[in-house]
Amino acid sequence: MKAVGLYRYLPVTDPEALLDLEIETPSPTGRDLLVKVEAISVNPVDTKVRAPKPKVEASPRILGWDAAGVVEAVGHECKLFKPGDKVYYAGSITRPGCDSEFHLVDERIVGHMPEKLSFADAAALALTTLTAWEALFDRLGISRDGRDGGKALLILGGAGGVGSIAIQLAREVGHVKVIATASRPASEQWCRQLGADEVINHAEELVPQLKNIGVPQPDFIFCCNNTDQYFDTMALVVAPQGKICSIVETHQPHNIHALMRKSATFVWELMFTRAMYGTPDMIAQHKLLNAVAVLIDEGKLRTTVGDAMGALNAANLRRAHAKLEAGRTIGKIVLNGF
Repeated sequence: MKAVGLYRYLPVTDPEALLDLEIETPSPTGRDLLVKVEAISVNPVDTKVRAPKPKVEASPRILGWDAAGVVEAVGHECKLFKPGDKVYYAGSITRPGCDSEFHLVDERIVGHMPEKLSFADAAALALTTLTAWEALFDRLGISRDGRDGGKALLILGGAGGVGSIAIQLAREVGHVKVIATASRPASEQWCRQLGADEVINHAEELVPQLKNIGVPQPDFIFCCNNTDQYFDTMALVVAPQGKICSIVETHQPHNIHALMRKSATFVWELMFTRAMYGTPDMIAQHKLLNAVAVLIDEGKLRTTVGDAMGALNAANLRRAHAKLEAGRTIGKIVLNGF
C-alpha cells in the first residue's frame, strides 16, 4: 500500500524529511479495524515527532494521528463497526500513524463519522475534538447540563485546531462565557465566527485586557499555546478555586505555590493517554466522537478546516508540516487520500 513516512528525522526543508513509500498492507486482529483512509489532518504532534534528532529507523516510521475513512475489514473481536462504515478517529501515538492508504486502529477509540461532513471535514476534527472535550469536561470539570452557565472560560490560542473546536464545545455544550485569544485580525474574526463572546490579544498583556472586558478572574483557563510563557499569568488571573488545564508541554520549572492561596487546580490533558495505557474507560472516546457527530449533524458544531492542501503525498505533507511549524495556522490543515 502507499504511505508517507520517514527513516531519518530531518528539517522539513529536506526532501527526505518525508518520503513517498510502498509498505505492506496490515491485517486486523482482535478489536482492530482496518480503515481505508480517505483524508487526514496534520497536528503539532506530527511535527514534534518528526523533529530533527540523530535516530535512524530500520523500517519506515509512519506519522499521522487524525483520519477519516471507510472500514475495510474488522478483527474477530470487533463489536462496534462493520465493513463499509464511515469512521473518524485520532488513533494511538504508540502505533503507526494514519499517513497511509490503509490503517489499523482499535475500535474503542473510533467514532461513526458525521453524516453531513465530507471525509476531509471529518478528518479535521477527531484529535482536536477529543482533546478539547476531555480538557473542558473531564479535566476542568465544566458541567454539560448548564450549571456553569454564569462562569467564564479563557482559551489561550483560540484560532488553532484545539481552540477552534473548544470555543464551540464550551458554548454549545458547556454554556459558559468564552474569552478566546488571538493576535491577528484574521484569527480574531475566526474566533468570533466560531462563537467566542470576547477576543483579546495574547501578544499583549492579558491582565488589563481581562479587566477591560469585565472578567478579571476567569473561572476556567484552557492553555493551548505555550504553557511556559503564560503559566505565571494564568496563576495570577485564575479565580479562587478555579481550574487551569494545559495541553502544551513545559520546558522549564514553574512555581506551583502560586496556586496555593487560591486553592486553584492545574491539570494536564493528553488525548492519547487512554489508548497508551489501555485504560478501563478507553471506550469513552468512541462514545465521545459519536456524541459530537450528532451535534455536527444537528448543526450545532462545525468543522474547523482552515486549509486544504491537496492529495496525501510527501511533498504536500512537507508543506503542511512547514506551515504548522511557522505557527501561523488558523483552524486545521487537511489532505485528501492518495
